[in-house]
Amino acid sequence: MDRNRGFTLIELLIVVVIIGVLASIAIPKFGSTKEKAYMASMKADLRNLVTAEESYLADYVTYSSTLGNMGFQASTGTTVTLIGATGTGWSATALNNGTTHTCGIYYGTASPPIAGANEGEAKCN
Repeated sequence: MDRNRGFTLIELLIVVVIIGVLASIAIPKFGSTKEKAYMASMKADLRNLVTAEESYLADYVTYSSTLGNMGFQASTGTTVTLIGATGTGWSATALNNGTTHTCGIYYGTASPPIAGANEGEAKCN
């Protein structure tokens, strides 16, 4: 009796179903990881803005209300907006194209852009 070696159609279908189940588990985990990366990028940009503002304060004895004056550049896909800056404080928010979350930070007498944030802490909602 001469038998051909190979896989039956049922065996191939079972493998395809198993791969589909594994993919349905892995894809949501990947989406969550991307969301965390976008939020980490926004927080890093806000912490870099703290450094730029403090440098500007050391040179001009006031905080800058314009990002260009400090030479600050946000990460690709992230938009940082200064809400207000005075001689005694400032606040800013960050948005990223890949997420619906907003991150904010404030320093000094400015009001926090994200409820519950502590001074100098980049916080997201």
